[in-house]
Amino acid sequence: MSSMMQPQIILLKEGTDTSQGKAQLLSNINAVTAVGDVVRTTLGPRGMDKLIHDDKGSVTISNDGATIMKLLDIVHPAAKILVDIAKSQDSEVGDGTTTVVLLAAEFLKEAKPFVEDGVHSQNLIRSYRTASTLAIEKVKELAVSIEGKSVEEKKGLLAKCAATTLSSKLIGGEKEFFATMVVDAVIAIGDDDRLNLIGIKKVPGGNMRDSFLVDGVAFKKTFSYAGFEQQPKKFLNPKILLLNIELELKSEKENAEIRLSDPSQYQSIVDAEWNIIYDKLDKCVESGAKVVLSRLAIGDLATQYFADRDIFCAGRVAEADLNRVAAAAGGTVQTSVNNIIPEVLGTCEIFEEKQVGGERFNIFSGCPSGRTATIVLRGGADQFIEEAERSLHDAIMIVRRAVKNSTVVPGGGAIDMEISKYLRQHSRTIAGKSQLFINSYAKALEVIPRQLCDNAGFDATDVLNKLRQKHAMQSGEGASYGVDINTGGIADSFASFVWEPAVVKINAINAATEAACLILSVDETVKNPKSESAQGDAAAGAMGRGRGGGRGRGMRRR
Repeated sequence: MSSMMQPQIILLKEGTDTSQGKAQLLSNINAVTAVGDVVRTTLGPRGMDKLIHDDKGSVTISNDGATIMKLLDIVHPAAKILVDIAKSQDSEVGDGTTTVVLLAAEFLKEAKPFVEDGVHSQNLIRSYRTASTLAIEKVKELAVSIEGKSVEEKKGLLAKCAATTLSSKLIGGEKEFFATMVVDAVIAIGDDDRLNLIGIKKVPGGNMRDSFLVDGVAFKKTFSYAGFEQQPKKFLNPKILLLNIELELKSEKENAEIRLSDPSQYQSIVDAEWNIIYDKLDKCVESGAKVVLSRLAIGDLATQYFADRDIFCAGRVAEADLNRVAAAAGGTVQTSVNNIIPEVLGTCEIFEEKQVGGERFNIFSGCPSGRTATIVLRGGADQFIEEAERSLHDAIMIVRRAVKNSTVVPGGGAIDMEISKYLRQHSRTIAGKSQLFINSYAKALEVIPRQLCDNAGFDATDVLNKLRQKHAMQSGEGASYGVDINTGGIADSFASFVWEPAVVKINAINAATEAACLILSVDETVKNPKSESAQGDAAAGAMGRGRGGGRGRGMRRR
């Protein structure tokens, strides 16, 4: 009787939503699978694009996994993990973002029947981690190095890697044209790791073939005052002065009060202001610079002054562009015009202002350090150019990775099939349930070639059976066979130059396995309620701040 009278223990705040156990895990797996299904159709050269329309009315058309995941605004806590792995894959390697999401979703899909049958998730996690380690070792073993080749050969091989990445993008039709451009841009910046040294400028109009690479820096003409048209627009070997100061006639900023006993003294104050600006301009001219760039405004007086002395000037230059000019021309950005020594001036072979479409561009080419490049993109619609920029970013990242870790693996689902075959064989040597789990991991890897077929409209079952038969050959000659997107059959991916850096695959397998294990290890979700009063306060505070209402910092009326 006494045991029935036990008081009820209230541990969590009223209204807290908790769900735990097998049902919770299955709910998380279903959420992740749903996210995987969203990006599934964007994989590969025949992948479809997604049109995403946000609350601000801006429209994005993309088939880049990371971009789609970022814009989807997912609220499910477990599914958010997939957004994180897509972002990490994007920042680490630049490509393979759709692959990583698909793999994670597929690993969990394969684990679902085991969870339903009552298998403990820790057993699954242990087997998945083992399978992941074996898969990564196999990728490293199958990878082919492109080291030791001549510069021309290496350029050709890197262009093949870039073309593989670009083939699945909107600009896939012009992949050879852009692949060589990307390789030249990456080689131009050398060993420097800073991606912002490669600038991408977008100019609507024209067609994609009108895009070009500047071996140096190019940026749009900035706002200019009268007198600008009289300045020379082309220089050979000019000295370049980079500033971070205003060259404008400025009256006193602070509310200074000056009392004059004699009206004639007023003129001396006005003259002093003029003398300050003229002194600055004289020092710029004395430095010998022919091109003056400043991050802040260069006023009409200064523009006319420089025009009279055959000097080109541009104010309000974006900081990123100014830093790239500094890196390329070898100059240093100055915050004062006093004591400008020759060492702080940059130089380039040719500076010119050129018309590109409806815009005028300032172009610095033939820079001494040469550690920068600019790609000027042309195209019809704005969304198209935006997507082209994202595609080039992926290709640039891939080429940079391939330069650093110069090993490549066959693409087109070939490497996935080979690892899958290897893991199936390995699983047969293991006694116990682990054999089933590793086998399911191996089956999940086949999602890549299967999805490539589905997206291209081929019979996936037929193609996968052909691939399994090829990869099962004892001689090992079928190891590099993948899906042939053009014919709907199978082909040697290495021979058809469908390559991707090994680091992309390694990173994708690693991240996808980690995400799957993380979701499998969660057995309870606790959702804390926000008390209604707290929500009410926040809303009232926001209204007060938004309107101002003359009551200082959004305080409510007493």
